[in-house]
Amino acid sequence: MLRIRAFETAAIRAADEKLVLGAIHPSVGQEAVAAGVCAPLRRDDLLLSTHRGHGHTLAKGADAAAMMRELFGRDGGNCGGKGGSMHIADFSVGMLGANGVVGANINIAAGAAHGVKLRGGDQVVVCIFGDGAMNRGPFLEGLNWAASFKLPVLFVCEDNGWAATTSTRAVTGGPGPAARAEALGIATAAVDGNDVLAVEEAAQALVESLRSGGGPRLLHARTYRLLGHTSVDKAAYRPAGQAEARWADDPIRRATDLLLGAGVAQNVLDADAAAATAEMTAAFEDAKAAPWPPVSAAYDDVQDIGAVAAPAGL
Repeated sequence: MLRIRAFETAAIRAADEKLVLGAIHPSVGQEAVAAGVCAPLRRDDLLLSTHRGHGHTLAKGADAAAMMRELFGRDGGNCGGKGGSMHIADFSVGMLGANGVVGANINIAAGAAHGVKLRGGDQVVVCIFGDGAMNRGPFLEGLNWAASFKLPVLFVCEDNGWAATTSTRAVTGGPGPAARAEALGIATAAVDGNDVLAVEEAAQALVESLRSGGGPRLLHARTYRLLGHTSVDKAAYRPAGQAEARWADDPIRRATDLLLGAGVAQNVLDADAAAATAEMTAAFEDAKAAPWPPVSAAYDDVQDIGAVAAPAGL
């Protein structure tokens, strides 16, 4: 969680300094979901994320320096500098990608899980999406497909209460994502998404069920986005004082208090935080100094390149 927080802090700085073009969607305050859900996963398990996916990608094991280069659009990024913040991926650790289209990762996860089943593998697929995604078509489509074919996919609703700038409750009928999943025959669990141990315990049980052929599951994790929708969003649409009050429930603060109560010395925790900051500061400086991708790579990874007329000189 400290590494995720430090990465997001560095990413926000990069956006402020115009080193990252496009939106940065910080996950500050939501680190316990990423850390807890990914803790029981194997390297070859698969993960689908959202536009707010830096924390998930880090927790799945991706290299922080390569991630930072990707945000900067530089050579050596996870996707060669072409994906950027909202489409970051690292297949080497089973991270199939973030997604700039809300809810689109749900159907991709169902497809990946169907692929696992057809190949006879024992991997599980984890799909993390926000509460806003449950009101989009792919939620019904993806969960229905997974339920119909008993696919090994864990759907995780990372519920921070806000769909961009809109309170999700104001635009959602019924009791929420768990009820919708249960209507399709999918077993669900709910957890305090700011309690990293509770998230890990719930995820562990659900992953074990999936791996034994139990069919899809849904985990509803309630958390809170402490910053705006993007790094430049001041979140003036939220009630006055709401975000400030929620800092008391910061998952890193809660974990720190828990560790101190268990006898871990403050200087040890301070050293961990300093190490995380140093790691991400080094990643920031490395990305800033990294070269741009070569122009010759512009059409690499492009499907049907034969049908594309490359500009003169390329």
